[in-house]
Amino acid sequence: MIEIEELVHVYSGETRAVNGVSLSIGAGEAIAVVGQNGSGKSTLVRHLNGLLRPTEGRVAIDGLDAAGRRVAQLAGIVGLAFQDPDRQIFAGSVRAEAAFGPRNLGWRRDAVDAAVAEALTAVGLAGEAETNPYDLGYSRRKLLALASVLAMRTAVVVLDEPTTGQDARGVARVEAIVRSLREAGRTVIAISHDMRFVAESFERVVVMRLGRIVADGSPAEVFAEPGWPVLRSTNLEPPLAAVVGARLSLGSTPTEASLVAALVAGQPGGRRGGGGR
Repeated sequence: MIEIEELVHVYSGETRAVNGVSLSIGAGEAIAVVGQNGSGKSTLVRHLNGLLRPTEGRVAIDGLDAAGRRVAQLAGIVGLAFQDPDRQIFAGSVRAEAAFGPRNLGWRRDAVDAAVAEALTAVGLAGEAETNPYDLGYSRRKLLALASVLAMRTAVVVLDEPTTGQDARGVARVEAIVRSLREAGRTVIAISHDMRFVAESFERVVVMRLGRIVADGSPAEVFAEPGWPVLRSTNLEPPLAAVVGARLSLGSTPTEASLVAALVAGQPGGRRGGGGR
């Protein structure tokens, strides 16, 4: 359980990147945080693993104040894959990069090896274990950064723009990883500008603007036509499926599956009420 209470973060100077945010995230919940660049998304999530500390307010992980824990302690609970993999990768091989986290958590050698093998398979890099990370292209380095977080098997996984730079195959792989994490009961938090990915993979969407939360609800709620002005105020557009559903008066159809269901049903909202996949 994550509780964020009246969080304020002010960078040097007077930039209030996060300005009074309160947010509860349940264990096992899948939540996407969206908004234009500079809306405070990355600043917000970096408080979860102690990379940033509140200027005001409180962040609690399982009831304990994160400010009272070292980054090394929080790293065993909250894993964060950065938007820019080159800010995260430093090891001389793919295997060593993925092994760094679990090894520093004090795991046994066999447990580290098993976790690394599983993580590299999940991101499609099992055959690149001895490759230097900088011999991989940008999109595959992003997948390696994701693998290094997966290998730690943290209860909370935070993904900052995981689909950026990925082709259709890469996006499908990220979607499969999110699905697997959800099925395992782990909490998944993603920052993304990819509204299709958000609608298809997450049960809750939080919209931020100028350091504040301006919308919070299911994809069916946030991407319904009445919510479009809020999205557009933060330079976002609803997913195509939602636009098509609105134009055809089918109700809220944020996902491709909900759009098809509504078309087949021939009535507003479709049989599934326009919400799920």
